[in-house]
Amino acid sequence: MTAASATPAHDPRSRFVVPVLAFCGVVVAVMQTLVVPLLPHIPALTGSTPAAAGWLVTITLLTGAVFTPVLGRVGDMYGKRRVLLASLGVLTAGSVLCAATSDIGVLIAGRALQGAALAVIPLGISIIRDELPPARVLPSIALMSSTLGIGAAVGLPVAALVVENFDWHTMFWASAALGLLDLLLVLWIVPESPVRTPGRFDVLGTLGLTAALVGLLLAITQGADWGWTSAPTLGLLAGSLLVALVWGAYELRTASPMVDLRVSARPTVLLTNIAALFIGFAFYANSLVTAQMVQEPKATGYGLGASLVVSGLCMLPGGLSMVALSPVSAKISAKYGPRTALALAASVMAVGYVVRFFTSHSLWLIVAGATVVSAGTAIAYSALPALVMQGVPVGETGAANGLNTLMRSVGQACCSAVVTAVLANVTFEAAGRTAPTLHAYLLIFLIAAGAALAALVATAFLPSRRPGRAEPSAPGTVGASTSVPAAQEGR
Repeated sequence: MTAASATPAHDPRSRFVVPVLAFCGVVVAVMQTLVVPLLPHIPALTGSTPAAAGWLVTITLLTGAVFTPVLGRVGDMYGKRRVLLASLGVLTAGSVLCAATSDIGVLIAGRALQGAALAVIPLGISIIRDELPPARVLPSIALMSSTLGIGAAVGLPVAALVVENFDWHTMFWASAALGLLDLLLVLWIVPESPVRTPGRFDVLGTLGLTAALVGLLLAITQGADWGWTSAPTLGLLAGSLLVALVWGAYELRTASPMVDLRVSARPTVLLTNIAALFIGFAFYANSLVTAQMVQEPKATGYGLGASLVVSGLCMLPGGLSMVALSPVSAKISAKYGPRTALALAASVMAVGYVVRFFTSHSLWLIVAGATVVSAGTAIAYSALPALVMQGVPVGETGAANGLNTLMRSVGQACCSAVVTAVLANVTFEAAGRTAPTLHAYLLIFLIAAGAALAALVATAFLPSRRPGRAEPSAPGTVGASTSVPAAQEGR
Protein backbone atom coordinates (compact mmCIF):
# COMPACT_ATOMS: atom_id res chain seq x y z
CA MET A 1 0.00 0.00 0.00
CA THR A 2 1.43 3.37 -0.92
CA ALA A 3 1.35 6.15 1.61
CA ALA A 4 -0.78 8.40 -0.52
CA SER A 5 -3.37 5.75 -1.17
CA ALA A 6 -5.03 6.36 2.20
CA THR A 7 -6.22 9.75 0.94
CA PRO A 8 -8.02 9.27 -2.37
CA ALA A 9 -7.34 12.03 -4.86
CA HIS A 10 -11.05 12.39 -5.63
CA ASP A 11 -11.94 13.00 -1.96
CA PRO A 12 -12.60 16.77 -1.77
CA ARG A 13 -11.49 16.76 1.86
CA SER A 14 -7.93 15.71 0.91
CA ARG A 15 -7.05 19.26 -0.13
CA PHE A 16 -7.70 20.45 3.44
CA VAL A 17 -5.42 17.94 5.21
CA VAL A 18 -2.38 20.23 5.23
CA PRO A 19 -4.29 23.43 6.23
CA VAL A 20 -5.95 21.55 9.10
CA LEU A 21 -2.67 20.09 10.35
CA ALA A 22 -0.96 23.48 10.02
CA PHE A 23 -3.78 25.14 11.97
CA CYS A 24 -3.32 22.54 14.71
CA GLY A 25 0.39 23.33 14.77
CA VAL A 26 -0.19 27.06 15.08
CA VAL A 27 -2.67 26.59 17.94
CA VAL A 28 -0.23 24.36 19.82
CA ALA A 29 2.63 26.81 19.26
CA VAL A 30 0.47 29.71 20.47
CA MET A 31 -0.06 27.79 23.72
CA GLN A 32 3.69 27.77 24.37
CA THR A 33 3.88 31.60 24.57
CA LEU A 34 0.35 32.35 25.72
CA VAL A 35 1.20 33.20 29.32
CA VAL A 36 4.38 35.22 28.68
CA PRO A 37 2.63 38.66 28.75
CA LEU A 38 0.70 37.53 31.82
CA LEU A 39 3.69 36.42 33.91
CA PRO A 40 4.38 39.77 35.67
CA HIS A 41 0.74 39.85 36.84
CA ILE A 42 0.37 36.21 37.91
CA PRO A 43 1.64 36.64 41.53
CA ALA A 44 -0.98 39.34 42.22
CA LEU A 45 -3.76 37.48 40.39
CA THR A 46 -3.14 34.13 42.09
CA GLY A 47 -1.55 35.08 45.40
CA SER A 48 1.63 33.22 44.44
CA THR A 49 5.31 34.10 44.13
CA PRO A 50 7.25 35.12 40.98
CA ALA A 51 9.15 31.82 41.21
CA ALA A 52 5.90 29.86 41.16
CA ALA A 53 4.62 31.97 38.25
CA GLY A 54 7.75 31.11 36.28
CA TRP A 55 6.71 27.46 36.39
CA LEU A 56 3.84 28.26 34.03
CA VAL A 57 6.50 28.47 31.30
CA THR A 58 8.97 25.92 32.67
CA ILE A 59 6.43 23.12 33.01
CA THR A 60 5.34 23.37 29.36
CA LEU A 61 8.98 23.10 28.34
CA LEU A 62 9.44 19.98 30.46
CA THR A 63 6.29 18.16 29.37
CA GLY A 64 6.78 19.19 25.75
CA ALA A 65 10.34 17.87 25.75
CA VAL A 66 9.32 14.56 27.33
CA PHE A 67 6.13 13.84 25.42
CA THR A 68 7.22 14.96 21.95
CA PRO A 69 9.59 12.06 21.17
CA VAL A 70 7.47 9.59 23.18
CA LEU A 71 4.21 10.39 21.41
CA GLY A 72 6.03 10.45 18.09
CA ARG A 73 7.09 6.85 18.74
CA VAL A 74 3.60 5.88 19.91
CA GLY A 75 2.18 7.40 16.73
CA ASP A 76 4.59 5.38 14.58
CA MET A 77 3.46 2.19 16.31
CA TYR A 78 -0.27 2.63 16.92
CA GLY A 79 -1.52 5.31 14.53
CA LYS A 80 -0.49 8.93 14.10
CA ARG A 81 -4.02 10.32 13.75
CA ARG A 82 -5.07 8.50 16.91
CA VAL A 83 -2.21 10.01 18.90
CA LEU A 84 -2.77 13.41 17.29
CA LEU A 85 -6.36 13.38 18.53
CA ALA A 86 -5.22 12.36 22.01
CA SER A 87 -2.69 15.23 22.06
CA LEU A 88 -5.34 17.75 21.03
CA GLY A 89 -7.66 16.35 23.68
CA VAL A 90 -4.96 16.86 26.32
CA LEU A 91 -4.44 20.43 25.06
CA THR A 92 -8.15 21.18 25.34
CA ALA A 93 -8.38 19.66 28.82
CA GLY A 94 -5.38 21.67 29.99
CA SER A 95 -6.90 24.88 28.62
CA VAL A 96 -10.20 24.26 30.41
CA LEU A 97 -8.33 23.53 33.63
CA CYS A 98 -6.46 26.85 33.39
CA ALA A 99 -9.60 28.77 32.43
CA ALA A 100 -11.58 27.49 35.40
CA THR A 101 -9.13 28.36 38.18
CA SER A 102 -6.98 31.04 39.78
CA ASP A 103 -5.03 28.56 41.90
CA ILE A 104 -1.37 28.48 40.89
CA GLY A 105 -1.03 24.73 41.44
CA VAL A 106 -3.97 23.93 39.17
CA LEU A 107 -2.70 26.44 36.60
CA ILE A 108 0.67 24.69 36.52
CA ALA A 109 -1.07 21.34 36.05
CA GLY A 110 -3.11 22.75 33.18
CA ARG A 111 -0.01 24.21 31.56
CA ALA A 112 1.68 20.82 31.88
CA LEU A 113 -1.12 19.31 29.81
CA GLN A 114 -0.85 22.10 27.24
CA GLY A 115 2.88 21.52 26.90
CA ALA A 116 2.41 17.81 26.24
CA ALA A 117 0.52 18.72 23.05
CA LEU A 118 3.74 19.96 21.38
CA ALA A 119 3.91 16.48 19.83
CA VAL A 120 1.19 17.62 17.40
CA ILE A 121 3.82 19.20 15.13
CA PRO A 122 6.06 16.15 14.50
CA LEU A 123 2.94 13.96 14.28
CA GLY A 124 1.56 16.30 11.61
CA ILE A 125 4.84 16.10 9.68
CA SER A 126 4.68 12.30 9.81
CA ILE A 127 1.07 12.22 8.58
CA ILE A 128 2.01 14.50 5.69
CA ARG A 129 4.86 12.19 4.68
CA ASP A 130 2.55 9.17 4.79
CA GLU A 131 -0.50 10.68 3.11
CA LEU A 132 0.59 13.09 0.39
CA PRO A 133 2.05 12.42 -3.05
CA PRO A 134 5.81 13.13 -3.24
CA ALA A 135 5.42 16.43 -5.10
CA ARG A 136 3.45 17.94 -2.20
CA VAL A 137 5.50 16.58 0.68
CA LEU A 138 8.32 19.16 0.91
CA PRO A 139 6.19 22.35 0.74
CA SER A 140 3.63 20.87 3.14
CA ILE A 141 6.27 19.82 5.66
CA ALA A 142 7.88 23.26 5.35
CA LEU A 143 4.60 24.90 6.35
CA MET A 144 3.94 22.41 9.16
CA SER A 145 7.39 22.81 10.66
CA SER A 146 7.21 26.61 10.48
CA THR A 147 4.03 26.67 12.56
CA LEU A 148 6.20 26.44 15.68
CA GLY A 149 7.66 29.87 14.94
CA ILE A 150 4.47 31.29 13.42
CA GLY A 151 2.44 30.45 16.50
CA ALA A 152 5.04 31.92 18.84
CA ALA A 153 5.08 35.18 16.87
CA VAL A 154 1.28 35.42 16.70
CA GLY A 155 0.70 34.32 20.29
CA LEU A 156 2.51 37.22 21.96
CA PRO A 157 0.49 40.13 20.52
CA VAL A 158 -2.80 38.24 20.77
CA ALA A 159 -2.18 37.34 24.40
CA ALA A 160 -1.13 40.93 25.13
CA LEU A 161 -4.38 42.26 23.65
CA VAL A 162 -6.39 39.84 25.79
CA VAL A 163 -4.48 40.68 28.98
CA GLU A 164 -4.97 44.43 28.50
CA ASN A 165 -8.65 44.34 27.49
CA PHE A 166 -10.32 41.25 29.01
CA ASP A 167 -10.32 39.01 32.04
CA TRP A 168 -7.15 36.93 31.86
CA HIS A 169 -9.10 33.65 31.94
CA THR A 170 -10.53 34.58 28.54
CA MET A 171 -7.38 33.54 26.68
CA PHE A 172 -7.59 30.04 28.19
CA TRP A 173 -11.26 29.71 27.26
CA ALA A 174 -10.33 30.80 23.76
CA SER A 175 -7.53 28.24 23.60
CA ALA A 176 -9.94 25.54 24.78
CA ALA A 177 -12.36 26.48 21.99
CA LEU A 178 -9.54 26.36 19.43
CA GLY A 179 -8.43 22.97 20.76
CA LEU A 180 -11.96 21.62 20.41
CA LEU A 181 -12.17 23.03 16.88
CA ASP A 182 -8.89 21.29 16.04
CA LEU A 183 -10.28 18.00 17.32
CA LEU A 184 -13.39 18.26 15.16
CA LEU A 185 -11.42 19.25 12.07
CA VAL A 186 -8.98 16.36 12.45
CA LEU A 187 -11.85 13.90 12.97
CA TRP A 188 -13.53 15.15 9.81
CA ILE A 189 -10.59 15.82 7.48
CA VAL A 190 -7.45 13.88 8.44
CA PRO A 191 -7.29 10.15 7.62
CA GLU A 192 -5.44 7.60 9.69
CA SER A 193 -2.02 6.79 8.28
CA PRO A 194 -1.68 3.20 7.03
CA VAL A 195 2.00 3.05 8.01
CA ARG A 196 2.94 1.29 11.25
CA THR A 197 6.21 0.30 12.90
CA PRO A 198 5.92 -3.22 14.33
CA GLY A 199 7.20 -4.11 17.78
CA ARG A 200 6.41 -3.61 21.47
CA PHE A 201 6.38 -0.25 23.17
CA ASP A 202 9.58 0.35 25.14
CA VAL A 203 8.34 1.23 28.63
CA LEU A 204 11.74 1.15 30.35
CA GLY A 205 13.29 3.21 27.55
CA THR A 206 10.51 5.78 27.91
CA LEU A 207 11.03 6.05 31.68
CA GLY A 208 14.80 6.38 31.24
CA LEU A 209 14.45 9.08 28.60
CA THR A 210 11.95 10.94 30.80
CA ALA A 211 14.24 10.86 33.84
CA ALA A 212 17.26 12.05 31.86
CA LEU A 213 15.35 14.89 30.16
CA VAL A 214 13.62 16.11 33.32
CA GLY A 215 16.91 16.19 35.22
CA LEU A 216 18.73 18.02 32.44
CA LEU A 217 16.01 20.59 31.75
CA LEU A 218 15.33 21.26 35.43
CA ALA A 219 19.02 22.00 35.95
CA ILE A 220 19.12 24.30 32.90
CA THR A 221 15.91 26.20 33.64
CA GLN A 222 16.38 26.53 37.41
CA GLY A 223 20.16 26.85 37.55
CA ALA A 224 20.08 30.64 37.60
CA ASP A 225 17.81 30.65 40.69
CA TRP A 226 19.46 27.75 42.49
CA GLY A 227 23.03 28.69 41.58
CA TRP A 228 25.00 26.96 38.82
CA THR A 229 27.38 25.40 41.33
CA SER A 230 24.72 24.51 43.91
CA ALA A 231 24.16 20.91 44.99
CA PRO A 232 20.69 20.60 43.38
CA THR A 233 21.92 21.89 40.00
CA LEU A 234 25.09 19.79 39.90
CA GLY A 235 23.24 16.78 41.30
CA LEU A 236 20.59 16.95 38.58
CA LEU A 237 23.19 17.36 35.84
CA ALA A 238 25.25 14.42 37.13
CA GLY A 239 22.15 12.30 37.66
CA SER A 240 20.78 13.02 34.17
CA LEU A 241 24.16 12.14 32.63
CA LEU A 242 24.32 8.85 34.54
CA VAL A 243 20.74 7.96 33.62
CA ALA A 244 21.44 8.86 29.97
CA LEU A 245 24.44 6.51 29.86
CA VAL A 246 22.48 3.61 31.37
CA TRP A 247 19.52 4.38 29.12
CA GLY A 248 21.73 4.43 26.03
CA ALA A 249 23.25 1.06 26.87
CA TYR A 250 19.76 -0.39 27.37
CA GLU A 251 18.40 1.11 24.13
CA LEU A 252 21.23 -0.48 22.13
CA ARG A 253 20.30 -3.91 23.48
CA THR A 254 16.51 -3.85 23.31
CA ALA A 255 14.68 -5.25 20.27
CA SER A 256 12.22 -2.35 19.88
CA PRO A 257 13.88 0.76 21.35
CA MET A 258 12.16 3.99 22.26
CA VAL A 259 14.89 5.83 20.30
CA ASP A 260 16.83 3.89 17.68
CA LEU A 261 20.30 5.12 18.60
CA ARG A 262 21.89 3.41 15.61
CA VAL A 263 19.70 5.42 13.27
CA SER A 264 20.15 8.56 15.40
CA ALA A 265 23.95 8.16 15.17
CA ARG A 266 23.95 8.38 11.37
CA PRO A 267 25.74 11.56 10.30
CA THR A 268 22.63 12.95 8.57
CA VAL A 269 20.46 12.51 11.67
CA LEU A 270 23.05 13.33 14.34
CA LEU A 271 24.34 16.51 12.72
CA THR A 272 20.80 17.64 11.87
CA ASN A 273 19.82 17.27 15.53
CA ILE A 274 22.91 19.20 16.63
CA ALA A 275 22.04 21.95 14.17
CA ALA A 276 18.44 21.92 15.48
CA LEU A 277 19.71 22.58 19.02
CA PHE A 278 21.64 25.68 17.90
CA ILE A 279 18.81 26.87 15.65
CA GLY A 280 16.39 26.53 18.60
CA PHE A 281 18.76 28.65 20.71
CA ALA A 282 19.10 31.35 18.05
CA PHE A 283 15.36 31.45 17.35
CA TYR A 284 14.35 31.75 21.01
CA ALA A 285 16.72 34.63 21.74
CA ASN A 286 14.83 36.67 19.17
CA SER A 287 11.50 35.96 20.89
CA LEU A 288 12.74 36.49 24.44
CA VAL A 289 14.66 39.71 23.94
CA THR A 290 12.65 41.77 21.46
CA ALA A 291 9.53 42.40 23.52
CA GLN A 292 11.48 43.10 26.71
CA MET A 293 13.93 45.44 24.99
CA VAL A 294 11.31 47.75 23.48
CA GLN A 295 9.42 47.84 26.81
CA GLU A 296 12.45 49.10 28.74
CA PRO A 297 11.86 52.68 30.01
CA LYS A 298 13.27 55.58 28.03
CA ALA A 299 15.29 56.51 31.12
CA THR A 300 17.62 53.60 30.33
CA GLY A 301 18.90 55.55 27.32
CA TYR A 302 18.01 52.80 24.86
CA GLY A 303 14.52 51.63 25.87
CA LEU A 304 11.48 52.83 23.94
CA GLY A 305 8.90 52.54 26.73
CA ALA A 306 6.56 50.61 24.42
CA SER A 307 3.33 49.09 25.71
CA LEU A 308 2.74 45.37 26.12
CA VAL A 309 0.67 45.24 22.92
CA VAL A 310 3.21 47.19 20.86
CA SER A 311 6.04 44.98 22.07
CA GLY A 312 4.07 41.89 21.07
CA LEU A 313 3.27 43.33 17.66
CA CYS A 314 7.01 43.71 17.01
CA MET A 315 7.13 39.94 16.43
CA LEU A 316 4.14 39.85 14.09
CA PRO A 317 6.04 40.76 10.87
CA GLY A 318 8.40 37.90 11.65
CA GLY A 319 5.47 35.50 11.96
CA LEU A 320 4.07 36.68 8.63
CA SER A 321 7.48 36.27 6.99
CA MET A 322 7.57 32.67 8.21
CA VAL A 323 4.24 31.99 6.48
CA ALA A 324 5.49 33.59 3.28
CA LEU A 325 8.89 31.88 3.27
CA SER A 326 7.89 28.30 4.06
CA PRO A 327 7.07 27.52 0.39
CA VAL A 328 10.27 29.32 -0.69
CA SER A 329 12.28 27.10 1.65
CA ALA A 330 10.58 24.04 0.19
CA LYS A 331 11.61 25.12 -3.33
CA ILE A 332 15.20 25.64 -2.18
CA SER A 333 15.21 22.19 -0.56
CA ALA A 334 13.69 20.58 -3.64
CA LYS A 335 16.14 22.21 -6.07
CA TYR A 336 19.37 22.34 -4.06
CA GLY A 337 18.70 20.00 -1.16
CA PRO A 338 17.69 20.71 2.48
CA ARG A 339 21.37 20.87 3.48
CA THR A 340 21.78 23.99 1.34
CA ALA A 341 18.54 25.42 2.68
CA LEU A 342 19.67 24.92 6.29
CA ALA A 343 23.06 26.49 5.59
CA LEU A 344 21.32 29.50 4.04
CA ALA A 345 18.96 29.72 7.03
CA ALA A 346 21.76 29.70 9.60
CA SER A 347 23.61 32.38 7.62
CA VAL A 348 20.51 34.59 7.43
CA MET A 349 19.93 34.24 11.19
CA ALA A 350 23.53 35.22 11.92
CA VAL A 351 23.21 38.24 9.61
CA GLY A 352 19.95 39.15 11.35
CA TYR A 353 21.70 39.32 14.70
CA VAL A 354 24.50 41.42 13.24
CA VAL A 355 21.80 43.81 12.01
CA ARG A 356 20.26 43.81 15.49
CA PHE A 357 23.64 44.51 17.08
CA PHE A 358 24.00 47.77 15.15
CA THR A 359 20.34 48.90 15.01
CA SER A 360 18.97 48.75 18.55
CA HIS A 361 17.84 52.36 18.95
CA SER A 362 14.89 52.58 16.55
CA LEU A 363 11.63 50.65 16.72
CA TRP A 364 11.36 49.97 13.00
CA LEU A 365 15.00 48.87 12.78
CA ILE A 366 14.50 46.54 15.77
CA VAL A 367 11.47 45.06 14.00
CA ALA A 368 13.48 44.75 10.77
CA GLY A 369 16.30 42.88 12.52
CA ALA A 370 13.86 40.60 14.33
CA THR A 371 12.10 39.87 11.04
CA VAL A 372 15.37 38.91 9.34
CA VAL A 373 16.05 36.41 12.14
CA SER A 374 12.50 35.07 11.80
CA ALA A 375 13.00 34.70 8.04
CA GLY A 376 16.07 32.56 8.67
CA THR A 377 14.15 30.56 11.26
CA ALA A 378 11.39 29.87 8.73
CA ILE A 379 13.86 28.40 6.25
CA ALA A 380 15.60 26.40 8.99
CA TYR A 381 12.44 24.95 10.49
CA SER A 382 11.35 23.90 7.02
CA ALA A 383 14.68 22.26 6.14
CA LEU A 384 15.23 20.35 9.41
CA PRO A 385 12.44 17.75 9.01
CA ALA A 386 13.39 17.25 5.35
CA LEU A 387 16.94 16.42 6.46
CA VAL A 388 15.68 14.09 9.17
CA MET A 389 13.55 12.20 6.66
CA GLN A 390 16.58 11.68 4.42
CA GLY A 391 18.18 9.66 7.18
CA VAL A 392 15.33 7.62 8.68
CA PRO A 393 12.94 4.98 7.33
CA VAL A 394 9.27 5.83 6.81
CA GLY A 395 8.20 3.83 9.86
CA GLU A 396 10.29 5.96 12.23
CA THR A 397 9.34 9.42 10.94
CA GLY A 398 7.25 10.36 13.99
CA ALA A 399 9.88 9.40 16.55
CA ALA A 400 12.73 10.96 14.55
CA ASN A 401 10.94 14.28 14.04
CA GLY A 402 9.90 14.20 17.68
CA LEU A 403 13.56 13.87 18.66
CA ASN A 404 14.48 16.75 16.35
CA THR A 405 11.76 18.92 17.90
CA LEU A 406 13.11 17.90 21.31
CA MET A 407 16.56 19.18 20.35
CA ARG A 408 15.04 22.54 19.41
CA SER A 409 13.35 22.61 22.83
CA VAL A 410 16.64 21.88 24.59
CA GLY A 411 18.20 24.72 22.61
CA GLN A 412 15.39 27.03 23.71
CA ALA A 413 15.87 25.99 27.34
CA CYS A 414 19.59 26.73 27.13
CA CYS A 415 18.82 30.08 25.51
CA SER A 416 16.36 30.99 28.26
CA ALA A 417 18.99 30.23 30.91
CA VAL A 418 21.67 32.27 29.12
CA VAL A 419 19.37 35.24 28.48
CA THR A 420 18.19 35.24 32.10
CA ALA A 421 21.76 35.13 33.41
CA VAL A 422 22.99 37.94 31.14
CA LEU A 423 20.05 40.28 31.76
CA ALA A 424 20.22 39.67 35.52
CA ASN A 425 23.96 40.29 35.85
CA VAL A 426 24.85 42.98 33.30
CA THR A 427 22.78 45.78 34.86
CA PHE A 428 22.83 49.40 35.99
CA GLU A 429 20.57 51.78 37.92
CA ALA A 430 18.12 53.75 35.79
CA ALA A 431 15.15 55.79 36.99
CA GLY A 432 15.37 54.30 40.46
CA ARG A 433 15.33 50.67 39.30
CA THR A 434 17.83 48.05 38.23
CA ALA A 435 17.71 47.42 34.50
CA PRO A 436 19.82 45.49 31.99
CA THR A 437 22.34 47.65 30.16
CA LEU A 438 22.31 47.99 26.39
CA HIS A 439 25.51 45.93 26.37
CA ALA A 440 23.57 43.05 27.94
CA TYR A 441 21.23 42.93 24.97
CA LEU A 442 24.10 43.35 22.51
CA LEU A 443 25.94 40.46 24.19
CA ILE A 444 22.86 38.27 23.75
CA PHE A 445 22.77 39.17 20.05
CA LEU A 446 26.41 38.11 19.70
CA ILE A 447 25.81 34.83 21.54
CA ALA A 448 22.75 34.09 19.39
CA ALA A 449 24.74 34.89 16.23
CA GLY A 450 27.38 32.47 17.48
CA ALA A 451 24.70 29.79 17.90
CA ALA A 452 23.54 30.36 14.32
CA LEU A 453 27.14 30.05 13.10
CA ALA A 454 27.53 26.83 15.12
CA ALA A 455 24.47 25.48 13.30
CA LEU A 456 26.14 26.48 10.03
CA VAL A 457 29.27 24.54 10.97
CA ALA A 458 27.21 21.43 11.83
CA THR A 459 25.42 21.79 8.50
CA ALA A 460 28.71 22.03 6.62
CA PHE A 461 29.67 18.55 7.86
CA LEU A 462 26.38 16.98 6.75
CA PRO A 463 26.83 14.38 4.01
CA SER A 464 26.08 15.77 0.56
CA ARG A 465 23.09 14.09 -1.05
CA ARG A 466 20.99 14.71 -4.09
CA PRO A 467 17.47 16.01 -3.25
CA GLY A 468 15.00 13.21 -2.59
CA ARG A 469 17.59 10.48 -2.09
CA ALA A 470 17.21 8.72 1.25
CA GLU A 471 20.02 7.34 3.34
CA PRO A 472 20.11 3.54 3.34
CA SER A 473 18.90 1.70 6.40
CA ALA A 474 21.47 0.56 8.87
CA PRO A 475 21.97 -3.20 8.60
CA GLY A 476 20.74 -5.17 11.53
CA THR A 477 18.71 -2.34 12.96
CA VAL A 478 15.34 -3.46 14.16
CA GLY A 479 12.63 -1.51 12.47
CA ALA A 480 15.11 0.42 10.38
CA SER A 481 13.38 -0.31 7.13
CA THR A 482 10.28 -2.10 8.26
CA SER A 483 6.85 -0.55 8.30
CA VAL A 484 3.56 -2.24 7.63
CA PRO A 485 0.08 -1.04 6.71
CA ALA A 486 -2.26 -0.96 9.69
CA ALA A 487 -4.51 -3.58 8.13
CA GLN A 488 -1.62 -6.04 7.95
CA GLU A 489 -0.12 -5.36 11.33
CA GLY A 490 -0.26 -8.30 13.66
CA ARG A 491 -2.12 -7.25 16.77
